[in-house]
Amino acid sequence: MVTIDDVRPLALALPRSDEALVRDRVKFRVGRIVWLAFSRDETTMGFAFPKEEREALVASDPDTFLLPSASDMRYHWAVVRLERLDRPEMVEIVVDAWRMVVPKRVWREFVDAGAEAALTGIDPETR
Repeated sequence: MVTIDDVRPLALALPRSDEALVRDRVKFRVGRIVWLAFSRDETTMGFAFPKEEREALVASDPDTFLLPSASDMRYHWAVVRLERLDRPEMVEIVVDAWRMVVPKRVWREFVDAGAEAALTGIDPETR
């Protein structure tokens, strides 16, 4: 099981990411773009995810992944139940969500500096 305390250090270590409290919800942003958000009770985490792939994601594991609320369906967004995640899955979700919102140059610098492997334990060559 993963908690917000497991996610926070990774999310804040990613370049250009900052944390904000908006209407009693913890959110992580790059500039004005929210790429990660927790429910008020911190049991679910919304994350940037391609709209065209989210139904397949939810269908692959409906006990873990959820569609976003009706008002968020227009965004590139999906939701995960934190109790169903382990650390490697959380790392993959967080890094992929952040990657969706940063400029390609920032991503490339992150990978070239070896930061992805250092922060996540993921070898960028295997992605």
